[in-house]
Amino acid sequence: MRNNLHNKSDVIEILSRIEKLSSSSENLWGIMNVEQMLSHLNAFLETSLGVNSPKRLFIGTIIGKFFKARYIREIQFSKNSRTHKTYIFTDLRDFEIEKLRCVKLLNQFQKGGISKCTTKPHSFFGHLTPEEWAIVQWKHFDHHLRQFGV
Repeated sequence: MRNNLHNKSDVIEILSRIEKLSSSSENLWGIMNVEQMLSHLNAFLETSLGVNSPKRLFIGTIIGKFFKARYIREIQFSKNSRTHKTYIFTDLRDFEIEKLRCVKLLNQFQKGGISKCTTKPHSFFGHLTPEEWAIVQWKHFDHHLRQFGV
């Protein structure tokens, strides 16, 4: 089975990598600082929990389903990919607050399982099953934690 955030051992591995971050962690690519990256991960995790629901992008309604399989497959996300404006944070953030929020949301997602996943569509790819959300969330965390060298 692929890595996913419904799997407790995969969440534990992600949490141990988050613990290696500090407010002085520097990115290896991209423009986000560590606080903005954690805010970005938190907002996307909230989407899969149904807390927020960004509007579908018009281009996504046309071509999103054709790219969905690539998004979910085992390959890593591309560096410096575009993101929905909902997930872009440019203001100053508090590292400890964002880190604690991240840990809380990860545990909430894992413990909630498939019954707590949103049924609302992804802003670009459209409908994702709870299993697909869990895979995508793991890949997203892995991508950004590698961005910060952990």
